Amino acid sequence: MWAHTQWQGRMLPHPLPPEERLRAYASWCNAVEGNTTFYATPPRSTVESWARQTDPGFRFLVKLPRTITHERRLTGAEEELRAFLEAIEPLGPRAHALWVQLPGSFTPGELGALAAFLHRLPRSHRYAVEVRHRAFFDDPRAARLLEGVLARAGAEWVPFDTTVFFRSPPSSDAERETWTRKPRLPRRAPALTDRPIVRYLGRDDAERTVEGWKPWLDTVVGWLREGRSPTVFIHTPDNADALTLARRFHDEVRARLPEVEPLPEPVTPTEPLTLF
Repeated sequence: MWAHTQWQGRMLPHPLPPEERLRAYASWCNAVEGNTTFYATPPRSTVESWARQTDPGFRFLVKLPRTITHERRLTGAEEELRAFLEAIEPLGPRAHALWVQLPGSFTPGELGALAAFLHRLPRSHRYAVEVRHRAFFDDPRAARLLEGVLARAGAEWVPFDTTVFFRSPPSSDAERETWTRKPRLPRRAPALTDRPIVRYLGRDDAERTVEGWKPWLDTVVGWLREGRSPTVFIHTPDNADALTLARRFHDEVRARLPEVEPLPEPVTPTEPLTLF
């Protein structure tokens, strides 16, 4: 995501070599979703570059490969899992959580497979699970069963809040394309661990996005007051202004809790990065 074309030359310096792009992104935000790992396990050398470009406190939410979660459905993927864990090892403490995103077809009836999978995972990592089957949100018993499985593994339930996005029909090409791909699920806010994670999808109109995140602002401030350490990802269909929106959300949190550390001072397109 740090190589998003709409940020190049507008928010981030351009051109930049691959080994500098994440460093530029990390001057804007202190966390990133590792979506590329869903499609293929990266070479260890690539992950070493990610580590070099970020401070130890930077947070990666790294998605497990789809061969494990979607194709094998958490069973019989020991070799793929071993290769993935070895590849991301250079991240060290930056691997804030390993993200198990399950397909929309993964039902409450398959929770046994999830429980067995989480039980086999090494305790050296924290884990977060995203489900998309409607029953986990509409059926209180299914939700309780999932919460029990996650609690026993010390894993977090990652909500993907698309309620604001689906509140009214799409009004741009990016919104129309996103309309067909994203899950339409109720908002879910309870945290299971001290490291809650939120994924929020707004609209391409920035003010509608900001208006829609108000419930999360209250929730995040509450978590921080409880001593939790939340991570929030702000998305829009085209993500053109996602960096500035993320910082705006952070600023609104700090307006209520000034003790929250500020984000880094962002590198602008007129301030090219150098290695020395």
